[in-house]
Amino acid sequence: MRKVNRLSLALLFVSISFNVFAQRADTMIMKQEPTLKYGQSTPTNGLLEKAVFIGVPIAMVTYGYCALDNDKLMEINLNTKTEIREDYPRFATSVDNYLQFAPAVAVYGLNAMNVPGKNNFRDRSMIYLLSTVFMSTTVRGLKNATHEQRPDGSDYLSFPSGHTATAFAAAEFLRQEYKDQSIWYGIAGYGVATATGALRMYNNKHWFSDVVAGAGIGILSTEMAYWVYPPIKKLLFKDKSPKVLIVPNYNNRNLGLGMMVKL
Repeated sequence: MRKVNRLSLALLFVSISFNVFAQRADTMIMKQEPTLKYGQSTPTNGLLEKAVFIGVPIAMVTYGYCALDNDKLMEINLNTKTEIREDYPRFATSVDNYLQFAPAVAVYGLNAMNVPGKNNFRDRSMIYLLSTVFMSTTVRGLKNATHEQRPDGSDYLSFPSGHTATAFAAAEFLRQEYKDQSIWYGIAGYGVATATGALRMYNNKHWFSDVVAGAGIGILSTEMAYWVYPPIKKLLFKDKSPKVLIVPNYNNRNLGLGMMVKL
């Protein structure tokens, strides 16, 4: 098996393993403390939650950052690029520009088909908006600070992968909203997110470490959104439940969000 295939499979294994382990952790916590409210935890399960939801993505971001100035990790990046370009020298697709949003679109699609999620329309939309703000701010800041050149030499905004961060933030959003329905929703979302990251490498737009770091940032952004939203909700809303629709858009290489509110 070629080296690039091993690396792609490794990324897929890490992302799906995180999702499966997180699902099992949630199940264990629910069985141990069925009366706990969302966001609460006991000393016994707090460490497990942190290891799953914080430790793994932080390790992914750390790996990506270290690869900026580590000869061995940089060699992995170069070898990955070389193998891809040798096997697929003319590969080019724009699918990744749209695939990154698929898990988030699936959340609203499932709800439209009367498959209930964790939160109502307003709350899930606000959480997704917060996640996108955290993710995009972090990605843009790191791109400007690190000034890493893309594999194709087009600019110096390679680290981290914004497409991958968007995809994994959406995948974790899908997992959080529908993990009580079925583990397969989360697995599907993480599979799509991994495909997005792989396509960024095959399009010669990102190094392997950019994709790994982007995945970690995306997951952390959504976790942060679910953590900070409850107190924000208390401040902003009481009994009102306005309809909020978040619409991601991509135009001329710029990622944005549109929001419509119906009171």
